[in-house]
Amino acid sequence: MNMITFMIAVSLTLSLILTTLNLWLAQTSPDSEKLSPYECGFDPLGSARLPFSIRFFLVAILCLLFDLEIALLLPLPWATQLQTPTTTLAWTTALIMLLTLGLVHEWAQGGLEWAE
Repeated sequence: MNMITFMIAVSLTLSLILTTLNLWLAQTSPDSEKLSPYECGFDPLGSARLPFSIRFFLVAILCLLFDLEIALLLPLPWATQLQTPTTTLAWTTALIMLLTLGLVHEWAQGGLEWAE
């Protein structure tokens, strides 16, 4: 038995054991709180056409933007070992400066103010 077959067998066995334990030990006692839909703190029984604050979307977009920044900067330690590390560092500095200027602009425009 080679290593890959052994690892697949162990993974499948462990998955089946954990799934069986979960189904066997889980408490199935639904109450009104568990059965109600979660709607971000809004009343789920009210009108679905209530105005929704655009600030939620702005904060979500900012979080995605800075997550993308981290994803772009993660390979930087390996990229500095290329033949032209100065070019890599120049592009990295340009990216960080662009994102910093965007953050300063958003801050100056009041986009980070949650309460008005």
